[in-house]
Amino acid sequence: MKEPVISLSGATASLGSRPVLRGVDLTVRQGEVVALLGANGSGKSTAVRAVVGRVPLTSGTLELFGVPRRRFRDWSRIGYVPQRTTAASGVPATVREVVSAGRLARTGLGLPRKPDRAAVDRALELVGMADRAKDSVNALSGGQHQRVLIARALAVEPELLIMDEPMAGVDHESQQVLADTLRAQVAGGATVLLVLHELGPLEPLIDRAVVLRDGCVVHDGPPPEAVGQHALPGHDHVHPHEGLDAHLIRTGLLS
Repeated sequence: MKEPVISLSGATASLGSRPVLRGVDLTVRQGEVVALLGANGSGKSTAVRAVVGRVPLTSGTLELFGVPRRRFRDWSRIGYVPQRTTAASGVPATVREVVSAGRLARTGLGLPRKPDRAAVDRALELVGMADRAKDSVNALSGGQHQRVLIARALAVEPELLIMDEPMAGVDHESQQVLADTLRAQVAGGATVLLVLHELGPLEPLIDRAVVLRDGCVVHDGPPPEAVGQHALPGHDHVHPHEGLDAHLIRTGLLS
């Protein structure tokens, strides 16, 4: 067994007075690709935001690379792609400037050096945006903007990549680009935690799926589309063109 990169145990968290996570256990080991699945409001995004320190836990423990979260400081080992809320951020910056910001976890406020510029170039190439490096991010489509957010996370050259709904609202071409980008990261040994609404083109890359319902883990194992009838009672293969939520409801993992 490889070493845990993320260890979440008995995690609870609330948004205001509303409990969102109710005793979640989640372990992601080195080199794994793990998908967090579930209906809207199930706690998926809250779980990953807790991992990166954006939502405090009310109880439970969290370790990153074997270090308790309160003592973890090596954020250059982690690349985080939050949910994309708009097609353009409104920030008057070029594509390259946004991607270069992801490198700050390694450079601090110092001037970028040759390895830093090379890392930004590689990230832009990986997501197919090298030819748009000088363009304003406000001139991009939704799919292109998502590629820039992913390139920003890749620029730090992370060991752990955490992505919250990377395929949401993205056109088919960009979905394929993002799937190829993720495949390259996995081939290089990266560990990946994904929040997904549908598996889509990422399904072949996923080692494990963790399904949340009402803030609790109800499944931790093979992705639902890969689970046969004999593995989970009443859980068969997804129907063609059926959304993930509908599939999980039909098979009893969601209600």
